[in-house]
Amino acid sequence: MEIVKANSTVDAKGLACPMPIVRTKKAINTLNPGEVLEVLATDKGSRADIQAWSKSSGHQYLGTIEEGDVLKHYIRKAGEEKEEIQYPNVLSNDELSKKLESGEDLVILDVREQAEYAFGHIPNAISIPFGELEARLAELNKSKPIMVVCRTGNRSDMASQTLSDNGFENVWNVVPGMSEWNGPTESKVK
Repeated sequence: MEIVKANSTVDAKGLACPMPIVRTKKAINTLNPGEVLEVLATDKGSRADIQAWSKSSGHQYLGTIEEGDVLKHYIRKAGEEKEEIQYPNVLSNDELSKKLESGEDLVILDVREQAEYAFGHIPNAISIPFGELEARLAELNKSKPIMVVCRTGNRSDMASQTLSDNGFENVWNVVPGMSEWNGPTESKVK
């Protein structure tokens, strides 16, 4: 089973610094905001290089999977539109942490892409990428409060509105989401 789905792949195997970064920069420019780039490299230093470059360029470093001597790096292209949050029910990360600690019976819906979820998510969160939400509404329990999480609060805002438009009444957009989540996390990547 493929854990991480990339929109594009760059082959930088056998290349030494700075070539993996040079190829990464060129390839990420061809992607749309939010899409995921996979970079294949054999240079062990590329992990730190890709992480640092992602941070300095504003893109999101998702993580690295080692397969033999090949490092598979995953980067999500920046550029999500920064819209004001419009969905009225907003919950802070701290408020969600308190609800989880109290054992409240609720659903955490993670609407980030599969790759983002794989590299770290709130324990027991349900993963339904925003692009699949309308087709998968039946998987959610309308009787429980639903806390919607994404990376920054933008996709979760749109997802919260979608749920509300489809008859879900107890929906909360968690802001700022996983980009600043300090609570427990799980990962599907070892």
